[in-house]
Amino acid sequence: QVQLVESGGGLVQPGGSLRLSCAASGFTFSSYAMSWVRQAPGKGLEWVSDINSGGGSTYYADSVKGRFTISRDNAKNTLYLQMNSLKPEDTAVYYCGRGLQYWGQGTQVTVSS
Repeated sequence: QVQLVESGGGLVQPGGSLRLSCAASGFTFSSYAMSWVRQAPGKGLEWVSDINSGGGSTYYADSVKGRFTISRDNAKNTLYLQMNSLKPEDTAVYYCGRGLQYWGQGTQVTVSS
């Protein structure tokens, strides 16, 4: 069965960095595009970034463009999200997903001084 397990969240000061990871199993990871979305407290889901199956094409929401970098290691079945210059408004639970059907349990990111 498809499993997606996020890690790497935590508390960071404004301007800081975090790298999220998403370990995938139960499917041929290298065959699928992957996504990151987030949900801030009291708000709906917000799409953050996509990456194609080979990793050569990436897409970002305007709110994170230039600060976040999505990447993948198909040999390790792992998706990443490097987050730099973090802002308090980046505070959210971050989820990795495959298509609209499969999502992980999420990892909390809190940006606060």
